[in-house]
Amino acid sequence: MPESRDSSDSPYRRLRSRIVGGTYPPGTLLVPANVGADLGVSRTPVREALMRLEVEGLMMKETRGFVVRVRTPEEILDICEARIALEATVARSAAARRTEFDLAKLQHLLDSTRELSGQERLDRHAEWHVALRHAAHNTTTLELMALLDARLRVYDGAGSRTRHNLDLIEDEHIQIFEAIRDRDPERAAKTMETHQSRTRDLRLAEMTHRR
Repeated sequence: MPESRDSSDSPYRRLRSRIVGGTYPPGTLLVPANVGADLGVSRTPVREALMRLEVEGLMMKETRGFVVRVRTPEEILDICEARIALEATVARSAAARRTEFDLAKLQHLLDSTRELSGQERLDRHAEWHVALRHAAHNTTTLELMALLDARLRVYDGAGSRTRHNLDLIEDEHIQIFEAIRDRDPERAAKTMETHQSRTRDLRLAEMTHRR
């Protein structure tokens, strides 16, 4: 679902940010009246925002309000598998369609990650993926990936922010970038599949450990 029509301080964007960022973890009950008081708006726009988030798969309607959706490891695996397939398609398309401007943007984001750490570095890696999707020049894929990103980011564990994992992500991104730079669609898709499969396994291992 496109987000461009929402201002950064709209109830929808603010609630989505809190859910994805972990302020409201899975299982949190959100009552429109209470949330409206917290955000300083009436309950009507809050309810509309919560209904949009329900459509996106981030919330579930309950008797008293809405609950941040709790997903099983099996559901997360399904989302990860869909993401792997779409990200491989993105990488393949980017290798064929990218422009010099796209390459410059991807290179800049790669270079800028080295001065960051922890969550900031992880966020910059996420920006790199978004830039890659723009380089594929497919709006539909861009929108679908935004939905999957949100559903998975809720379940990012501490392991995703370790220096070891962040270094691995950077190395994998460099390999993907080189394939896209060289206009090698199959190598780009393969390296992306390897990258996403590793992050899938890390996320599922952390979920299993927490159960």
